[in-house]
Amino acid sequence: MTAELVRGQNHTLPQTRLEIRVSAGCPVVAGATLGDEHGTVRGTEWVAHPGSPRLPGLEVSRQAAADHRLAVDLDALPGAVHRVTVLLALPTGAGHPARFGAVAAPFVAVTGLDGTEIATFTLIGLDTESAVAALELYRRQGAWKVRAVGQGYAAGLAGMLADQGLDRAAELAASIQDAVASGLARSVAPPPPRAPEGERVRHPSGPAPAPTDPAPPRPGSEPLGGPTTGPAPGATTGTAPGAAAAGNAAPGTAGGGPIDYAHPRRQTSAPPPPPPTAPAAAPGQPAPPVAGDATGWSMDERLYNQIWGMFEDLARAVAAYRSAVDFAESRMEQELDRALSDPRHRMGGAGDLARERARDKCQDLTARAREVLDRDLSQLAAESAVVEPALPAPYAGWGNPVWHGYRVPMELPMALRLGDLHLPERTDLRIPLLVRLPLERGVWIDSGRTASEAAAATGGDRLRRLAMDTAVTLAARLLAVYPANEFSVHVIDPAGAAAGALAPLTDAGVLAAPPASGAGGVSAVLAHLTRRVDLVQMAVRAGAADSLPPDLDTGEHLLIVNDFPHGFDDRAVTQLRYLADEGPAVGVHLLMVADREDARDYGPVLDPLWRSLLRVTPVADDHLVDPWVGHAWTYEPCRVPEGSRVLEQVLALVAAARRADPR
Repeated sequence: MTAELVRGQNHTLPQTRLEIRVSAGCPVVAGATLGDEHGTVRGTEWVAHPGSPRLPGLEVSRQAAADHRLAVDLDALPGAVHRVTVLLALPTGAGHPARFGAVAAPFVAVTGLDGTEIATFTLIGLDTESAVAALELYRRQGAWKVRAVGQGYAAGLAGMLADQGLDRAAELAASIQDAVASGLARSVAPPPPRAPEGERVRHPSGPAPAPTDPAPPRPGSEPLGGPTTGPAPGATTGTAPGAAAAGNAAPGTAGGGPIDYAHPRRQTSAPPPPPPTAPAAAPGQPAPPVAGDATGWSMDERLYNQIWGMFEDLARAVAAYRSAVDFAESRMEQELDRALSDPRHRMGGAGDLARERARDKCQDLTARAREVLDRDLSQLAAESAVVEPALPAPYAGWGNPVWHGYRVPMELPMALRLGDLHLPERTDLRIPLLVRLPLERGVWIDSGRTASEAAAATGGDRLRRLAMDTAVTLAARLLAVYPANEFSVHVIDPAGAAAGALAPLTDAGVLAAPPASGAGGVSAVLAHLTRRVDLVQMAVRAGAADSLPPDLDTGEHLLIVNDFPHGFDDRAVTQLRYLADEGPAVGVHLLMVADREDARDYGPVLDPLWRSLLRVTPVADDHLVDPWVGHAWTYEPCRVPEGSRVLEQVLALVAAARRADPR
């Protein structure tokens, strides 16, 4: 079944040898760029175009034409390539249209070698753009997918190539247009006619194979991580947005087949506009959002993949808007410079008129970019409104009613919600930050007032209390999503300063032991967990898991450390670093509540410790970065609604399950 995509939608590719067929109402230049894991084009040798039509695993047309066939062999691409972006551009020169808005909307189809359509996309909504990124094939965990992009560029090929990180983009764009103009000729056979309306295409080989479900992206390799200096969605997190990778790829989709984005079949040429009485089928209008419409074996996996898809879509939509605004402002500055340097504009009102026109153009371009962004954000907001109520407890915020029907699970979920992310363009559109389970790295809740303006505006005592409250709610979520007695929480509170914040955990009786205080308590807890890590590591390396002591708890453990480095001597600091580095691999995880400035006396000795942890904040802060375009995302932790008793109710159920199933 063909997936008929609209902008932003994606579809799993069932095979790696493909043709990409392009049909346009006039001759266009077709090319493709190769991108690394960040989508960056590393050099001109990663661009296939009429002047250089062949790259490993990729061949494009040598001339401008109304119909193109691009050959792609994804298995033959270099290992560093994670993305193939198909580009279309209008030829320059007399006799050619200057903008896509003046011609019929181009149509792109991804097909198998036998002509079976896998996915199609009509590039509607273009106006002044003379180049467009039509679609992209991208790799996720060894599997390939196609996404409908439709991002146009009024700056043409040069602007599009520059947006993909290519140096000297203008020179390459000029050489491509020169190659087209000089007629490096090889005629390209047009694609066979498409089937009449409502008729299926039959092939001797039978139907195309069902799509393959990729393992879900590891948020650790995609979103969020680390301190302010880096990662976030882009660094390695305990996630993104665990040590266990998702299940192996398997044929078919968990829902019983590929997703059907169907609306009326299109003709060989661009389709006519649909009748106004059928708005649901209008080209370019998104299908009604559905919770769990991504690929996956289970609903939880599909929701997980859908959330990360929303995160990436929001990142790219805002990146396109910001790029358009930057372009508009840059062009205005150039026009103002030209106006001021022209002697004719120095007298009378000519200069004022030129400046006014330049500003009007800038405002017009910005307004149009905002209109496109608002449309994309509205679509994402509608999807969020459908997805959020459908989330299972591990993915849901504390205010979601799903927690009121909570039951202790029988198995570990894929991921856990750590908080929410948003961008300033629309602060009410929140994307859940999901981290994979089991945790792959520890978490550091920054209680320092120098961390951000929001932290500086919060009193020191209140900030420390908020940080500890955040740690308690995170520990409670972890306890709630693990099966009974498979997760233990230990607390080090050297001065006993966090007794109030820890009350929900201590009152429910879900801690492994009372919070440790004083130097002796710190030493005892660290020695206990260090011994566990040592024994499990030795048993794993020797292949002798049966030889572990019978009193050793082989479940997962979380150590909450408050007020570090108070109460820690050099030996304790060394043990803490050891747990941060070696613990996650054998089920011991670290959750620190600390101000990095307090540990300044240790100098660079503790730098590896901070870098190994995923930094989050108890107040809203824009320190997390995505891996695609590098936005600074504002993170907010999951908070219990004021006056709600949901946290206590959940912990009471956890405690009851632990008592009923002693191990």
